[in-house]
Amino acid sequence: MTAQAGGAIPFPFRPADRMAQPTAEVRAERRRLRELRLGLAPATRAAAERAIRVALERLGVFRRGARVALYLPMPGEVDLRPCLESARRRGAHIYMPRIVSRRNHRMLFAPWTAGTTHRTNAFGILEPGDGGGARPVVGLDVVVLPVVGFDAQGNRLGMGAGYYDRALRRRRAGGGAWRRPRLVGVAFACQQLPSICASPWDVPLDLVVTERGVIVPAKDSPERNLK
Repeated sequence: MTAQAGGAIPFPFRPADRMAQPTAEVRAERRRLRELRLGLAPATRAAAERAIRVALERLGVFRRGARVALYLPMPGEVDLRPCLESARRRGAHIYMPRIVSRRNHRMLFAPWTAGTTHRTNAFGILEPGDGGGARPVVGLDVVVLPVVGFDAQGNRLGMGAGYYDRALRRRRAGGGAWRRPRLVGVAFACQQLPSICASPWDVPLDLVVTERGVIVPAKDSPERNLK
């Protein structure tokens, strides 16, 4: 059953340390959702992105002293670049993902300032050109990440390369409570799916922010602050 028909997107089961190749159905769903967000009218997109940025600020994501990972958008993704200056004014420390090993699908998070040089990686994505000061995800307070699709339970459908999954794998390991970083997915409301069948390696989101509001998985409250 497809997600459009109200069922979960099926992923084949594999041990947690091996990420399976997506099925044809999953690949097709990724294409559909990417085309859907690319097809948003410019005025609709601009208004939605403004609402998402305002919601992030109200959540306290960019509070003083916070170490926050953002991203530089690919075509169709929610553009959070206007948040960079306001985050700096508020005293937040911004980091961006930087691929350090394409062979091992490994990335770290490098500091990003107004003077940071950048490069285009193998996927055509801008990232910090200098890896100095890069740190793993456990050194951050909040990670704001784009998603291709999501559901109300906090499951996400990513681009499929697995970089975020590997960076966040420590959240799956061990029995202790995970406090940091908080994981905030951003997307347009049209990217929501009825359900996504999570794979063993998937790490759920703490919040999902769209232009329609903040989704808190498995919580009754419609919104919560990240302070």
